[in-house]
Order: sequence, then C-alpha cells, then structure tokens
Amino acid sequence: MTAADLPPLRDVIARHGLSASKALGQNFLFDAQLLARIARIPGDLTDAEVLEVGPGPGGLTRALLAQGARVTAIERDRRCIPALAELEGAYPGKLRVIEGDATEIDARALFEGAPHIVSNLPYNVGTALLIGWLSAEWSPWWTSLTLMFQREVAERIVAPVGGDAYGRLAVLAQWRSTAKIAMPVHRSAFTPPPKVMSAVVHITPTDAPDGVALAALERVTAAAFGQRRKMLRQSLRGVPGALDALEAEGIEATRRAETVSVAEFVAVARRLS
Repeated sequence: MTAADLPPLRDVIARHGLSASKALGQNFLFDAQLLARIARIPGDLTDAEVLEVGPGPGGLTRALLAQGARVTAIERDRRCIPALAELEGAYPGKLRVIEGDATEIDARALFEGAPHIVSNLPYNVGTALLIGWLSAEWSPWWTSLTLMFQREVAERIVAPVGGDAYGRLAVLAQWRSTAKIAMPVHRSAFTPPPKVMSAVVHITPTDAPDGVALAALERVTAAAFGQRRKMLRQSLRGVPGALDALEAEGIEATRRAETVSVAEFVAVARRLS
C-alpha cells in the first residue's frame, strides 16, 4: 500500500474495531484539514525528526508524514499498533512505531538530533509530559512543542501575569521559552466529543536567564502559588532567603503571587540559586 492508497481514517478504525479508550484519555480526530493545519504549526517538517506521543489510529501521524517528517510514534494502546503498521508500510523508512508508555520511555535517547514534538496528547498524562519536557536541560533536546490540551490547561500555560489562570505552569513555560495558543479546537472535532474545548499550544525555547537554577525557581513558585491568596511575606516565609531576595529586588512583600511577573520570579530565584 502506498500513501495514495490509504483508506479514510474512519474506515481504518472500523476495520480494526477501534474505539477511543476513556481509561487512556483518548479522543480521536478525523478531520484531515484540521490535522494538516496542526502539522504545519511547527513550520517546514521536510525530513525533520518528529516525536508523536499517543498517535492512536494515526490521524495526526498521517498529516505529519504528508508534511515530509520522519516520525517516531510512541503508543501504549496495542489495539492501535496494526493500524499504525499500515502507515509504516505506506511511508517506508519514515515512521517508527514504539509500543510503550511515554512516561516511562527515555524519548531523548531515540533521536540523534533535536526533534519537534507534535502530539494530540492523552488528557490524563499531557501536563506531566509537558512539565518533563520543560524541565529538561537547556538548551533542550527538542526543537519545539506543538501540543493539544484542554483549553483550560492551554490557558494556564500561556497566561499573563495578573489573571486567574496565571500560576506555576505559566512561569515554567515562559521563563525560558515562548508559549502561545496556535489554534482553538472545538469539542465537536473529536470522536467521542470531550466535555471541554481544546487548544493547540506551540512552545519554542529561548535562552535561559543567566545564573538561575530551575530548582530555586520551582521552590519559590511552589511556595508562592501554593498559598496564592496570601501575601508573599506569608507564603514565602518557609523558603530560606526568599524574603531577603524580595527586599533586594524591590518587590513588596504585601503582594500576592498572581501579581508577580515571570521576570520578577526569575530575579528572586537568581538570588537563591
């Protein structure tokens, strides 16, 4: 079978008796035009390495392969492996399927270069995987992240200072990378339709600020947002040196966490690093 001979995805799913698993956080996308738009978000993928987590029956995988990418797909649902094997045959040498749990696989070791990570992530592991990728050594082992999340999670990733969605995830995503919502995705695009809207987030790394340890930033933001309704002088009291760092940076200790910008958190963490 060649790429031109591939049957519609709905036919593949019917033939293999596949259905989205709620336990695995699956929601399938069938709209080829929508999938093609997602695959174009990272830019030119001609002969580029791409990591896809949770490809399911391979809708986004098809779109990535059609863009010329060399895809490594990690899938833990063995029911989907035969459908993905058909794609391997249609795109010789372009698709590598690994059966396993992405949270337990050292994805970095699978690549010689720095891949783009493009995934319609399973809802139940998406945030954990993102935090792992954002916490990697810097410059990171990946080139960009193009990831589908529930809209609420997407808004937390890109949130500006001062809003209800602004928190630890926003700081982690923005202190040494650029995060934006690349496109919204309506719940009706999925089978079965989830209860919530979704969005695709695109993240590209930037230079890390000098002299800042991730561990120090995590300590400060964990304490500050762990008690986000309290003033910093209370929430940061248990972090050694934090109140002195606030004073040195001219940050009022009567402020609350959601009013402290990413740059201000970075400045405090630098003094604690």
